[in-house]
Amino acid sequence: MIVTIVAEALVSMPESQEPPGAIDLAASLRRQIQDDVISPGEWLREARICNEFGVGRSIARKALRILADDGLVVIEENRGAYVAATTVQEVFDLYEVRAALYGCAARFACIRATPKQMAETLELVDTLLTASESGASAEDLIHQSEVIFSRLASVSSADAQRMIESIRRKTRWHYSYVSLAESAGGAPFNHWRVVRAGLAKRDGAMAAEGARNILYHMQNEAMRLMISRGYGLMPADDIRPAPARKA
Repeated sequence: MIVTIVAEALVSMPESQEPPGAIDLAASLRRQIQDDVISPGEWLREARICNEFGVGRSIARKALRILADDGLVVIEENRGAYVAATTVQEVFDLYEVRAALYGCAARFACIRATPKQMAETLELVDTLLTASESGASAEDLIHQSEVIFSRLASVSSADAQRMIESIRRKTRWHYSYVSLAESAGGAPFNHWRVVRAGLAKRDGAMAAEGARNILYHMQNEAMRLMISRGYGLMPADDIRPAPARKA
C-alpha cells in the first residue's frame, strides 16, 4: 500500500512542458548538485554530460537551462555552465518560502482531502515517525517527509502545486541531510506529531503550524551548519575558474 501511495504522491505534481529527455537529465544533474557530488564552481561541460548520460547536445543544453532557471547553475555565453554557489541568505529565504507553502499544503489537506486520502496520509506520517525512532538515515527521512508533503499538496490548486515543486527544486538537499543528521532533541519529529494531530482532527491551523515549524527547524539547522562551515552571511565569493573571472 505504501508503495502505491508514494508513487501517487510523486506523480501528483504538474508536469513540465520540456522534453522528457531534458527533464530526466536535469533531475539527475540536480541531484548530483544538491548532494554536493558536483561542487560550486565546477563546470558542467556539454561534451562530458553527453558522454556520461548518452544524450545529444540539444538535450544537454535544455537540461542546463532548466537548472539555470532554478538558480543551480550559471550559464555564460560562449563558455558554458558552472554550478552556482549558495549563500546563507538564499538558503534562509528558500526555507522561509517553503515553510509558508508547506503550511498552506497542510491546511488545504485538512479542508479538501477525502477520508481515504487522509487515512493514507496519516499512515505515511506514522511510517515516518517509526522510521525516525528506529534510526533511519537522514536521506531516507527527508525523502519520506517530501513524499508526505507532496501528498498534502495533491489536493491544492495547480498553481500552489507548481510553486511548491519550484521551491523544492531549488533547495540544496545536502544541507538538509547533514543538518537533520546532526539535529538533537527529537525535532523536527515533535513538530511532525503536531502535524499528525492536526490532520487527524481536520484542524487546519494546527496542521499548518506544525508544518511551518518543521521547516523553521530545518532552516535554523541549515543556517548553523552553513555558518559553521565558513559560508558566512556575506554574498559568496566569485567561485568561477580564472578564465571565466577574467572574461
